Amino acid sequence: MVTLNNKKGQIAFYGLMLGMVVIILALALAPAGKSVIDSAMDASTADLIGLDCDNASISNFTKGTCRIVDFSLAYFFGGILLIGGAIITARFAFN
Repeated sequence: MVTLNNKKGQIAFYGLMLGMVVIILALALAPAGKSVIDSAMDASTADLIGLDCDNASISNFTKGTCRIVDFSLAYFFGGILLIGGAIITARFAFN
C-alpha cells in the first residue's frame, strides 16, 4: 500500500489541483464574458446601452473605448490562465 507521507508531494499535488481549478474556471467563464463584451460593443437598443462600435462615424474616444473593451476579454482571461499556469509551475519548480 502506498501512503502519501511526503509533505512536499502532497503540496505539489494540492498546487496542481488548485492550478487546474483556476484554469477550468477561466475556461468556463470565457463564453459568458464574451457575451457581455459583445453586448457592450453592439448598438444601443431599448434595453441596452451599447457603444455601437460598428458605426464609422463615432468619435475617437468611443473608438478607443471599443478597442479597450475588445482587448479586455483577452487580457482578463489570459491573465487568469497565466495565474493558473504559474500556480502549477511554482509547485513543481520550488519543491
